[in-house]
Order: sequence, then C-alpha cells, then structure tokens
Amino acid sequence: MKTYFASDFHLGVPGKYSSQEREKQLVRWLDEISKDAQEIFLVGDLFDFWFEYKEVIPKGYTRFLGKLAELRDAGIPIQFFTGNHDMWMFRYFEDEFGIPIHRQPILREINGKTFLIGHGDGLGPGDYGYKVLKHIFANPFLQWMFARVHPNFGIGLARFWSGRSRSIHPPNAKFLGPDQEWLIVYLNAELERKPADFYLFGHRHLPIDHVLKNGKSRYINLGEWLHYNSYAVFDGENLELRFFENPQGQVFGQL
Repeated sequence: MKTYFASDFHLGVPGKYSSQEREKQLVRWLDEISKDAQEIFLVGDLFDFWFEYKEVIPKGYTRFLGKLAELRDAGIPIQFFTGNHDMWMFRYFEDEFGIPIHRQPILREINGKTFLIGHGDGLGPGDYGYKVLKHIFANPFLQWMFARVHPNFGIGLARFWSGRSRSIHPPNAKFLGPDQEWLIVYLNAELERKPADFYLFGHRHLPIDHVLKNGKSRYINLGEWLHYNSYAVFDGENLELRFFENPQGQVFGQL
C-alpha cells in the first residue's frame, strides 16, 4: 500500500487544459491511485477560489467532489490542507466527507519515516505583502463581512481577482538554487527545530526534489496540475515524484 501527495490543482481557472478537462484528469488519477492508496494528502490550492457560505458553496467541481466522497466511502483516509487560494474552507469537507482540514503544517510518521507536510505559503523570508494579506483574510470578522455579500457578486468578484494570479500563466520552469528558493532557505534554518526525513510542500508550482544541507533530509515540492500534473508517492521505503499523463514531466532541484 502507498501514500500519495498532490497539491495546486487550481480548479476554476484554465491551464494547459480547461478547468473541467483538468477535473476529469484528476478523477482518472484518483481512480488509478485508489487501487493501492493507504492514504491521500491533498496539500492546498485544490480550488483557485473557495468560500463557504452557511448554505452555499461554489458551483462546479461535481466530478471531483463526488470522487472524494466515493474514496472516503471506500475507507481511504484523505487529509486536506488549505492553501492561499482556498483558505476560506470551513467545515464542508469535514461534515460531508469526513476529511480533516489542516491550516498549518503537520508532522506525521509513515512506515518509520517522518514527514513535515504543509502548503508552504507564508513561510520563509520575504513576501511580506502576502503575509499581511494572509492575516487579513484569516480574520474571522472580515470573513463574516464577506459572507454578507450575495454569492452572485462575492464569488464572481473573488474568482476574477484570483484568476489574475500567476496560476493561469505558463510555468516559469527555473530552479533558483538553494540560496534563492525561499522554502529551502526556510527549511535549512529549521532542520534542528523541526527534524524530518521528508519535507513536502506545494505553492511553488515547480516539481522539486532537493537534499537539504544536513545531507539526508529531502525537500519535495509537489508542483502543480495546471501544466505538470505532478504528485509524490511513498511506497513505505522510497519517496518519488511522478507525473500523470505527462511523459515530458521534469523534476527540478537535483544538483
């Protein structure tokens, strides 16, 4: 049995394919991995925008949500992490599917190996503007205020704003090096305080496999599904980045 990790689907905006085609692709991937999955980690930005009103969720994503329900009914555990695009996920996944929602990185032991898992936004040096915005968006009063806006306007406006982000643009396929990749800088500084065998994050939109400065711990960035269709699989001994229906997929960071 295997453990699977993926992030940054950004359903709701086009990439290499339309959002609906990408959704169908994700369902095919979930069908495939369900044959031997002991657990699935979905590590943030599954949706390009998400907001739960008390009685309303964004329309669409029917195939994807139905597949998650099917996997949970089959007894496969699924872990969901919020990202910077879907941080306004509240209780829908927990109440409907029994999928726990994680808002901060978590430490997990799997088959004797230690994993630190999180979306990765707001970590490391720089990006102070986003860090301020993240605190604003996480404010319960402002979330309550947004919920007073009619969904026809509120969700439409939010999708327009979200769609202007880098997620819809072709990937900048360039590994910046360990001194410039901000998650590597962050993790190298945190190795002693948060020791782990594997550090798995999303957000960067680049499939990365990089050995950290202690010479043994590995930083894995899960990439994205707008262009790469990348994911990670752990078979109990080895962790590997793979690509679904993308034979040209490339792993970065292996110096």
